[in-house]
Amino acid sequence: MTFLQLCFYFFSAVLVFAAGMVVTVRNPVKSALFLVLAFFSAACIWITLEAEFLAIVLVLVYVGAVMVLFLFVVMMLDIDLAVMRAGFTRYLPVGSVVALLLIGEIALVMISGFTSESFPAPAAHGADYSNSKELGLLIYTVYVYPFEIAAIILLVAIVAAIALTMRRRPDSKYINPSEQVKVNRDDRLRIVKMKSEPKPDQQIGGDA
Repeated sequence: MTFLQLCFYFFSAVLVFAAGMVVTVRNPVKSALFLVLAFFSAACIWITLEAEFLAIVLVLVYVGAVMVLFLFVVMMLDIDLAVMRAGFTRYLPVGSVVALLLIGEIALVMISGFTSESFPAPAAHGADYSNSKELGLLIYTVYVYPFEIAAIILLVAIVAAIALTMRRRPDSKYINPSEQVKVNRDDRLRIVKMKSEPKPDQQIGGDA
C-alpha cells in the first residue's frame, strides 16, 4: 500500500467520523465544528485526486465564509436544546430506516465493481498543468447550460429566503419615517407652566 493510499483511507475515515458526529451531536455549535472537520477532510481527499483548485475553493468558501455564517446564526439564535432532544428520539426510527437504505445502496455500489482497477487514479500531469483552467473550459463549454440553470436556481433560492425572512410579524415594532416627519412641534414638546410656591419652612426672612 502506497503513501497516497494511506492518506486516502485516513482522510476518508476522518470524513466518515466527522459526518456521523454532525448528525449525532446535540450541541449545534459542536455539530458545525465537526462539519468544518468534514470539509477539511474532503478537501484533503480532493488534493490526492489532483483537484487542488476544488480543494482550495472548498476551504475558502465553505469553511471560511459559509461555516462562519452558520456559527454566527447558531450563536445568535435562542435554540431550545430540550426540544431538539425530544425531536431526536421521535424521528429516530425513520432516520434509522433511511440510514440502513443508504448503507445498502453504498454496499451495492461497492460490490458491483467499484474498485481501484475499474476506476484508477488520475494520471500524473506536468508542472505546467492547471486544473482550474481545465475546469473552466469544461464548465463554460460542455456544461454551460447546467451551470447557468444552477445559477438561476440559486438566485431564486436567495430571493425566496430574503422574502421569507422579511415578512412582517404582528409582535414586531417598526418605524415609519414618513409618519415621523409629519409630526408637529406641539406633538413633540409640551411646555407646562407651574406656579412656584415655597414651603413655609423655606421662606426667606422667616421668623427667627
